[in-house]
This record gives sequence, structure tokens and C-alpha cells, in this order.
Amino acid sequence: MISTKKTGMKAQGGRVAVIGALGLASVALAAAPAFAKGNADITAPSTVQVGKTFTVSAQGDDDASLYLRTCLENRSGAQAWHQVTCGDVAWTGNGAKVTAHVKAAQRGTQQYRAVVYGLSSPTDRHPIRQRTSDPVTVNIR
Repeated sequence: MISTKKTGMKAQGGRVAVIGALGLASVALAAAPAFAKGNADITAPSTVQVGKTFTVSAQGDDDASLYLRTCLENRSGAQAWHQVTCGDVAWTGNGAKVTAHVKAAQRGTQQYRAVVYGLSSPTDRHPIRQRTSDPVTVNIR
């Protein structure tokens, strides 16, 4: 008696199921949104005496752009945000940093935040806002 191997419908059905599952998984991965990784961190003292100089520093990173620049913004009360200063343009792998030395001129509260901008080249004239830190409050007494 000669025995033969069966490669009927069961074996082919299994292959079709595996190929279908792989195809469905690749479509699901392609449809999922891609998120860039990054951060924007800021540090400042919580309380400062009037007339004293204090330091506000920030750093930011985002892998959605080739070059980055981090800027500091501040506001007093409910006013609009105003740019204080910006750091140098940095390559994405290094992160961008900025430091400002601010003199506390009058009593009140000041808020500061860091904004990370993405640039396509070191001389890009149209940066795109990538990240914004939570504001930190400095009480001036």
C-alpha cells in the first residue's frame, strides 16, 4: 500500500487565514496615528524679592523636526504671552536650551512657559510650534 500526504483544503485554509490576519494587522497599524516624542520643561524660583535677579531656564526636544529652538515667554496676570528670549538653534538629537536672567522690578506674579519650535534648517524663517510647557508662576514680593 502506498501512503500519500494529504494537502487538501485544511492546509490551504490555514495559510489563507494566516495571510488574512497579517494583512489585517498591517492595515490596522497603518491607520493608527503616529505621535512624535518630545518634551518642554521649564524651571524658575517660586518666590523672588523685588530688585533681585532670578534665572528662568528651559529645555525642549521633539523628534518631528530636524532643528529646534526653545523660547521663553511670560505674562503678568491675564495679559497675552510675550516672548522674553530664545536660545540657539540645536539639532534634534541634542535638544534646545534657553536661559534668561530676569530682574524682579515690581511686586506681583509673573508666569513663564517654554515653547519649542521646529525648523527645517538652521536658518528657517518659518518655525512651527511643536511643544509648549505648563506655565510656572513666580511670586515677586
